[in-house]
Amino acid sequence: MTTTGTNLDHWAERVDLAAAFRWAERLNLHEGVANHFSFAINDDGTQFLMNPNQMHFRRIKASDMLMIDANDPETMNGPNAPDPTAWGLHGGLHRHCPHARCAMHVHSPYATALAILADGVLPPVDQNAATFYNRTVVDDHYGGLAFEDEGARCAQLFDDPKKKVMVMGNHGVMVIGDTVAETFNRLYYFERACMTYILALQTGKPLRVLSDEVAEKTARELESYPEQDVRHLAELKAILDEEGSNYAN
Repeated sequence: MTTTGTNLDHWAERVDLAAAFRWAERLNLHEGVANHFSFAINDDGTQFLMNPNQMHFRRIKASDMLMIDANDPETMNGPNAPDPTAWGLHGGLHRHCPHARCAMHVHSPYATALAILADGVLPPVDQNAATFYNRTVVDDHYGGLAFEDEGARCAQLFDDPKKKVMVMGNHGVMVIGDTVAETFNRLYYFERACMTYILALQTGKPLRVLSDEVAEKTARELESYPEQDVRHLAELKAILDEEGSNYAN
């Protein structure tokens, strides 16, 4: 259920999620009142925070987050029930993948453009794209809105913990991680990599694709780059604070 006040459990995670929502809207990664972020709060990941049903990303605050139990069959019967596709997609993911502590699903423009190509693989055409080399799964079997059956099917595709981005064919993208900062950073750079790739395709000229060896080396180097995700989100929150945003309320 949704409650208010600064004494709520998991307050730091709520604040981080709210900041991520605000920046996703600012960067045009959002879809109006659709799309969802979640963060697991218990050991097996089946209890999680998530945005309320059909609230615009620009308005979401820390105190707005729903507390969801993926194993509670009555979840969709309550007065503060989540969006049905959020329940299907994130509920299925958190039930099946305890390693997916945080999950962010968006229909961002360039990742979605990649998702509608016949070949939805992002090649390592630059440093950002190399980040995701052999670390992305492509779903080629879109089955309609992500209600429970479709959400459960999608969750199965994250069985390899190394792969933390799913290009959801004909749909969008799902990104997972250990923290809000890590997941948002990954979402941000995946969208940037897709943008560069789509723009390069538009020239119609041959692409300069990195070798497998260099792409893997670069991916490993970026995975161990110190604190970039933490500093990224901290800077975004600092900007929101300077602007007087109410995201942390």
